[in-house]
Amino acid sequence: MSSRYSYRANARWTSARRGVVQADSEMKSIIFSAPPEFQGESGFWSPEDFLVAATASCFVTTFRAIAEFSKFEAVALEISVEGVVEKGDGGYQFTELILKPKLTIRQEGDRERAARLLEKTEHSCLISRSLKSKITMEPKIQVAEPQMTEQAEIQLVGLSGINR
Repeated sequence: MSSRYSYRANARWTSARRGVVQADSEMKSIIFSAPPEFQGESGFWSPEDFLVAATASCFVTTFRAIAEFSKFEAVALEISVEGVVEKGDGGYQFTELILKPKLTIRQEGDRERAARLLEKTEHSCLISRSLKSKITMEPKIQVAEPQMTEQAEIQLVGLSGINR
C-alpha cells in the first residue's frame, strides 16, 4: 500500500460569486457560491459547506473502517458537524469544528467500547487531523430498540445482493 496519495479538484468562476467545482474522478460537477454572509447566493454549496461535509463524511468512513477492523457491529451512525468561523487578526477562519456523532449500538454492554471507538475515530480522521481549528466532539450513544435492529438487519440482507 502506498504512503502517498494525491487528490485534485478544479474550480472556475462562472458569474457573480458563483462557480463550479469538479474532482478529477468522474463525479458530477458541483455548482457553488460564496455563502450569503459573504454576499453569495443561498441554495448552493459553499466552500464552508464543503469543509464541514468533508469532516462529517471522513468521520463516518473512518469509524466504519475502525469498527470493521475492531469487529464492532454498530446499528447506525449519524454525525452533525458545526463549523465556527470567526474574524481574527488575519481575517476570517474556521476556529472550531464541533462533531456531534450519534451512534446506535445493539446493547448497553457495548457503550464503553463504542465510546472508545468514537474517540479513536476523532483522532484518526484524516480531514480533522489536517485542520488547525479546535476539534470538539460531543458524542451520543444510544442502544437500539429491538425493532430498529431487526429493520437494520433486513436492510443489510436486502443490500447484500447489490453489486458494488
